[in-house]
Amino acid sequence: MSTDKTIEDARRDAGFQTLSTRLAYSNPWTALREDIIVHPNGKQGLYGIVERGEFVVILPLHADGKVTLIQQFRYPVGERLLELPMGMWETKENVDPVELALGELREETGLRAGEMIHVGTMYQGAGYSNQKGHVFLARNLTRGEVDLEATEEDITSHDMTLEAFETMIREGELKCMVSLAAFALIRAKGLI
Repeated sequence: MSTDKTIEDARRDAGFQTLSTRLAYSNPWTALREDIIVHPNGKQGLYGIVERGEFVVILPLHADGKVTLIQQFRYPVGERLLELPMGMWETKENVDPVELALGELREETGLRAGEMIHVGTMYQGAGYSNQKGHVFLARNLTRGEVDLEATEEDITSHDMTLEAFETMIREGELKCMVSLAAFALIRAKGLI
């Protein structure tokens, strides 16, 4: 049974009915789909769904206890944000999450991980998107050259102590929800 069929079965089991689906917009990274639905209470409505491929987010933990973050300009919010390395590959389908995590870490930071621990999965915004993410803890790190894509040339890497990272979180300096959630999951599992 395909993933789409499983999702549709879950919707039906929850009392939703999909009357029609229309692709409103699509590019290599994102698609916007509009579904006309019937809610469990019988009322008809429109549901917009942002469709995106799976992504990874990685917490690189060095032997000395430091972590590596990246900083880049995020066009939608007009700010340079510090965040954990993360991403997706638009040009490859069905990529193994470990391969994707190793690749994104290398591309954005130049770091090579000798150990990549899959910590769990999460949805980036389940109220509007189907995008699923995989959280990784990277250890046994060695440095190499970055391999930034043309759209990522403003990315800079920053090593900091875990204490400094947690201070940034407490003081509201880390605004990336995915980075915060990934850190919370890794911390809750006792891996750091």
